[in-house]
Amino acid sequence: MNNATDVRSNGSRAAGNGGSGSAADALAGAGTPDSRGAGMRRILDRETRSSRAGVSGIAAVLVIILCGYGLLEAAVRAIGQPPWLIDPQTAAERIIALPQGMPPLLLGVIGAVTAMAGLFFLLNAVLPGRRARHLLPDPRAGVVVDDEVIASALARRARLAANVTQEQVMVIVSQRQVTVNVRPTSGVPVSENAVLAAVLDELREMAPEPMPEVSVNVATSGVIGA
Repeated sequence: MNNATDVRSNGSRAAGNGGSGSAADALAGAGTPDSRGAGMRRILDRETRSSRAGVSGIAAVLVIILCGYGLLEAAVRAIGQPPWLIDPQTAAERIIALPQGMPPLLLGVIGAVTAMAGLFFLLNAVLPGRRARHLLPDPRAGVVVDDEVIASALARRARLAANVTQEQVMVIVSQRQVTVNVRPTSGVPVSENAVLAAVLDELREMAPEPMPEVSVNVATSGVIGA
């Protein structure tokens, strides 16, 4: 029978394996039960949430470049030399005078690019960054499983329930949604309820956190059997 044990052995990882030992070792040396629980939660959060270091680095570089350029132009103006690119006072006057002196198309492109960049950094700041992983319950350690591994196990279970080949089933796993796409063999009906029940049973055995909802789509056109 396909169960969560198969999934763990094929693709799961103990939280904290990236250089700091296993999650079980972290629990063993963390002190009191409360401190062990808090330490485990921090490890699991680090394993399931994406880092914002890259986006923060990009924002920092952009700010450094902008400030460095402003300092350069101010220094050039202070010593009475011509501006390197544009005089700060002239630039400020042109910005205040907008949209005068600038083609509407160019102004629209600049505004769109600026809005997209601002939206990108805003969404990265306020939305929770999630990796394509789920947690599995374990009394001794924290188990983190890639969504691809869960999808593989669910696809195997759906394939057996639908009595089709591996190429006729595709499973997409996201944080809170599982989509099972099945292409039946021509002339052989597929029970959507049977596939749904099999996938739900596999998910209940795994008990991933958070538990995703399941939808099954059976294609209207079949595949010619071998």
